Amino acid sequence: VFAVGNPDAQIMLIGEAPGYEEEQKREPFVGPAGQKLTGILTAMGLQRSDVYISNICKFRPATAGDQGTSNRAPTDVEMAACLPFILTEISIVAPRVIIALGATACKGLGIGEGVTRLRGKFYDVQGVPTMVTYHPSYILREERLAGGGLRAKREVWEDMLKVMEKTGMPISEKQRGYFKK
Repeated sequence: VFAVGNPDAQIMLIGEAPGYEEEQKREPFVGPAGQKLTGILTAMGLQRSDVYISNICKFRPATAGDQGTSNRAPTDVEMAACLPFILTEISIVAPRVIIALGATACKGLGIGEGVTRLRGKFYDVQGVPTMVTYHPSYILREERLAGGGLRAKREVWEDMLKVMEKTGMPISEKQRGYFKK
């Protein structure tokens, strides 16, 4: 499962690895996390076809025994095997901004570990400003907890506003007001 989207996109999103749904459809971010990502893009005024969506690992990491629908994060060795692909994608697409979705993407891109500590700031990946934020699956997990994941949603949205500003996208008052009390 390689990538999908506009090869001339200003924004490139990088996740961790394909899951069961992505492997079946051969497209990144099509399961529940993908639906959440599509909602975030829509709130930004974008469609999936406006951006470039990829993963740090290009295959679904195997689990022991009958894998079924189980997923796991890729190992360092698996990420290293795919790193030339993602670095080539970055150089070809030449986005204005990369969004690293979650811990695996951060680690695989060499930014570091600890999304909570790293998020909300831009880092340099091959000369491209890269925003670290939570993976959409994290938001889905937080939504099941008390408060409906409001904190995680607000923090991701703050990160997306910074991406919109960095790329020169228009930001409406409504967009700026999301999650404000």
